[in-house]
Amino acid sequence: MTGPTTAVHRGTTSSLGALLSRQGRRDPNPFYAELHRRGPVCALSAQDRFDLVVHGYDAVHQALRDPALHVMTGEYRDRQGGTRWRGHSSLRVLAGSMFLSEGADHSRMRRRFAQAFSARRVAALEPAVKRIVARRLDRLAEIGAGGAPVDLLAEFALPVPSDVVGELLGVPESDRDWFPPRVRAFGAILDLGAGVWRYQQAADAAADELSGYFAELLAARRAQPRADLVSALVTAGDGVPGEDDELIANLVTTYNGGFVTTTHLIGNGTRILLDDPAEKARVLADPARTEGFLREVLRYEPPVHFSTRWAASATELAGTAVPRDSRVLVLLGAANRDPRRFTDPDTFDPGRDEGPPLAFGAGVHYCLGAALSAMEGRIALPMLLRRFPDLALAGEPGERTTLMLRGYESLPVTVS
Repeated sequence: MTGPTTAVHRGTTSSLGALLSRQGRRDPNPFYAELHRRGPVCALSAQDRFDLVVHGYDAVHQALRDPALHVMTGEYRDRQGGTRWRGHSSLRVLAGSMFLSEGADHSRMRRRFAQAFSARRVAALEPAVKRIVARRLDRLAEIGAGGAPVDLLAEFALPVPSDVVGELLGVPESDRDWFPPRVRAFGAILDLGAGVWRYQQAADAAADELSGYFAELLAARRAQPRADLVSALVTAGDGVPGEDDELIANLVTTYNGGFVTTTHLIGNGTRILLDDPAEKARVLADPARTEGFLREVLRYEPPVHFSTRWAASATELAGTAVPRDSRVLVLLGAANRDPRRFTDPDTFDPGRDEGPPLAFGAGVHYCLGAALSAMEGRIALPMLLRRFPDLALAGEPGERTTLMLRGYESLPVTVS
């Protein structure tokens, strides 16, 4: 580590107010640009829920790998604000999953689920992904016949990854259309800002339904195992108390994380293609360009803009002291627009070669499904363009106002 350690003084604070405003949610990039002018790390005002914001590319990469910085586990929440949060089933599910666990618990959970996302298993899924995409393209052709507008999000970008993660886990095909509305309701509480509490009741109801579904699926696979992940998880279990609760929490969150981010990768990428006919023509002519295109989508319009940490012990980031118990907002979306890392960061350039985006995080909490998501996009977008070379917007998509699971609510298109 180079340079002197500097404390962050409240006289040079920033505030999240602009980011959490309606305009900031619509377009957070001007706020990110202002942060970058202040350096890689900033103190936040006393009114914010966090003490520090980390936004420089190298500082974010460091923060996500720093062993002193932990995710906000259930035990942390208990110490900070009491146990009232445990009355909400959606929050209990999150706290019981690997997404909000640390240490030996996290390692154990991640090790069990990592088998689902191994390179071998992801590669073996490619034929299934192609079949799923082809089936959904047939559906698009049917309902978009004669130039009728169709919602690409609802009919393609959302059901394709939902079907894929269902295939991976072993969710029966007949059940998969049941998941998306519940997963979206559950995911709504993950965003920043006090306004997310208005979604709490719906998220709790969704968590109860999703947990109930996976409890029944675990029981069914325990009685009659099949060649799927759920069967592998129950047959490899230790039979210890609470094991099923842990499995259920991780199945709910894995299903959620396993398709919503991919939905927005496909949706955001399609919107960029339709706004740039030249790039659309290049991807159509050379599907090998898709990999670089998707990597740039993840940098330019990532589906996840932030993560959160707390300092279990004092540390430093980019030469800035981070006192023990500091609450740290880690802005992945800002790191992907850091002008110190990316030349002309507000320009979409699929040919750039300036390091990977941080859309999937880094360190021990790096997204397990990153390779699967990339594979789905690499297959889905060229197949979509080949089937519908005249694909075009049929109207403006809805506003994007979330920072977590950031994407369009709808994407109206014509396919012919």
